[in-house]
Amino acid sequence: MLNLNAQEIYKPLPTTLSYDKKKVNLGRELFFDTLLSKNKNISCASCHSIYGADDKKFSLGDNNKIGSINTTSIFNNKFNLSLFWNGRANNLKEQLLDGPLFNEHEMNISKELIEQRLRTSLKYQKLFEEAYGKKPNFKNSIDAIIAFEETLITPNSKFDKYLRGEVEFSSKEKKGLELFNSYGCVSCHNGINLGGNSYQKFGTIINYNSSKNNSLWEDRFKYTNKQKDKDVYRVPSLRNVAKTAPYFHSGDVNDLKHAISLMAYYNLGIVIKHEEVELIELFLNTLTGELPKTWITR
Repeated sequence: MLNLNAQEIYKPLPTTLSYDKKKVNLGRELFFDTLLSKNKNISCASCHSIYGADDKKFSLGDNNKIGSINTTSIFNNKFNLSLFWNGRANNLKEQLLDGPLFNEHEMNISKELIEQRLRTSLKYQKLFEEAYGKKPNFKNSIDAIIAFEETLITPNSKFDKYLRGEVEFSSKEKKGLELFNSYGCVSCHNGINLGGNSYQKFGTIINYNSSKNNSLWEDRFKYTNKQKDKDVYRVPSLRNVAKTAPYFHSGDVNDLKHAISLMAYYNLGIVIKHEEVELIELFLNTLTGELPKTWITR
């Protein structure tokens, strides 16, 4: 078994952040406001309510239209290489403009309608004046939401405290970490987010096809139009993974043990014993951090 030093491979999340409180306060109000959807029936938070993710296989958008890919968590997004499963957004601004606001399966709204609604709201007139010294406008709306989303980190998980030398793992948690490293999970799930920093094919060793939703899967090939990118996705962060089922871009799997076994088989080409799967799951449970302070303020 490889003797890997966790402190050399992983980094703890920061425990403090500096941010503009007025912008973040405005961004938080916008994030939780159904005003940003065409029919005022969903907010950004509607699809990101469970540790920044959704507990549904596919999220429901405006007029209950169903999405075609599982919603990823927005927590700790600032540490990811890119956004969306196919990585087509390089930052939070691109993600907002490319995805949820204008997509007919999501918020289904226009820039003009957003501005119109904000400018007739006394609450937002006040908040925009406090944050920007200006009347409500679309550009500053995006800036404020981004300012809020950048504060959504989940520090002080048991793993973070372990990396900082503040707590010890139980013997089973330590064994789970050792198995996670030695079996090769760490080759994709590393860095501060234990993932989110590379692209990998789903089914590297053994081809994996969903019998239910293969036709709905969004993959990097559709984005890059390069054959080598077929079935390639941004590796998801494992931060808070015990809280963010269902798993995979297809949302096919609800049980974390099952997800561990499938990834080991299809991406590593190995069958892990049940007792070892349980140990790895115990380690993954240590990745659950505190809810962001700006989130629980709401």
